[in-house]
Parts: sequence; structure tokens; C-alpha cells
Amino acid sequence: MSRDSNYDHHISIFSPQGRLYQMEYAFKAANSGLTGVAVRGKDSCTVVTQKKVPDRLMDPSSVTRLFSVTPRIGACVTGGMADSKAMIQRARYEAADFAFQNGYPMPVHALAKRMADLAQVNTQSASMRPLACIALLIGVDHDERGVRPQVFKVDCAGHYLPFYGAAAGPKEQEAMNFLEKVVEESKEYSANEATRTAIVCLGNVLGSDFRGTEIEVGVVEGKNGKFKVLSQEQIEEHLNAIAEDADS
Repeated sequence: MSRDSNYDHHISIFSPQGRLYQMEYAFKAANSGLTGVAVRGKDSCTVVTQKKVPDRLMDPSSVTRLFSVTPRIGACVTGGMADSKAMIQRARYEAADFAFQNGYPMPVHALAKRMADLAQVNTQSASMRPLACIALLIGVDHDERGVRPQVFKVDCAGHYLPFYGAAAGPKEQEAMNFLEKVVEESKEYSANEATRTAIVCLGNVLGSDFRGTEIEVGVVEGKNGKFKVLSQEQIEEHLNAIAEDADS
């Protein structure tokens, strides 16, 4: 047994190398689920993730990784499903409380900061457990600076940052490498271009082509845009357009 194995009994104990092993285990659990990709365009944001129904007896419409936090903010959560739903439930509460207290909808960056703060508190006490999930939050903020699409990534350690393109899950690094190559063009993408780039990115890192039933797509478009999950027929239209572009 290694010497470091004595330092993973509680989340609040640092090893001599300055590592929190329980947090590393939480990240491993959070990244063991499905891969999600988010892309920020000129006035829109898109998030795409895999969809896998674990049992043929389950209703496929009940299996999802995309959630509406507010009418204008959507989330894709990877990791444990129970922890993911607990995070979404708390995010909905925080957004509703912010709107009640301030009289206007909670901006995406404020929600990301609040959820990150709550996640960080879970790393400070041995009586708490971090949620084994990572959230990609998307939305379009509209203020005196204009229309600003937002993509935020919130991890289980309480770290959050805005991105032009982000990924979470087992193929996170491969997806980020793909997005880095298109980051300059993506800043001017329309909603359709952002959506198709995210789908192509996910297909590229997974090494497979999709059917409309195998992925989920969520989009927020325009200054008054609502978060919407695309239907199977709408996803098929994007897949057909991608195939036509590849053939041309």
C-alpha cells in the first residue's frame, strides 16, 4: 500500500504533494459518463450530447442529459444522473430566487458563479460530498453591451470559466482540440453553423456517424431566445446538411 493511500479517506485532507484525492476521484466519476460539446456563435449557443437508453423497456423520451434551468438558460450535465438532477434542481431554485429578489432573470454568468460557489463549499468539509457531475451552461445575455451568447463550464471542484467552445466527458480533451481549430471562425457562426460544428465535433471524437435518435441538441438563439431541445426531425435535417457538405 502506498503512502499516499492514507490521504484519501476524507475530502479535506491534503497529501504531502498537495493533492486532494477525493476530488480526483470525483472528477474521474464525472468524466465517466457521456461526452457533451457546447459551441458559442455570433448570437447563439448550442450544446450537443450523446443519448443512450440503458434499457429497451425504458421510454426513450424520459432519458436526457439536457435540462432547462430557466426559459433562457439550458444545461448539459455529464456524470452521475442522480447528482446531475440534484445540481439542476438547485440551479433552478437559485435562478428563481434571483429573479424574485432582483426583478429580472438571472444572467448565465451569475448562475455559473453561484453554482460554482456551492460546489466549492462541498470540498471544505469532511461531512460533505462533491457532486460527481460537470455542467455546460448556455444562454444569451442581453444588456447595455449588446447581445452576448454565453457558454460556461462548471466542474465539481467549483471552478468555472466562460468559453467559446467547451466539452465535458470522457472525450473532453479530443473535443477541445477539435474546437481550438475552429475557434476564430466560430465567433461569427449562425445558429445552424454552430449546431452543425458541435455535431461534427462530437462525431469526430467518437469516430462514428449518428442517427437522429443517438444525440440530443439544445439551442438558444437571439436576444430574446428561449432554450429549446431540437426534435428528432430537426436533428435529421442538420445531419443531412452535414452529409451534403461532406460530399460536395
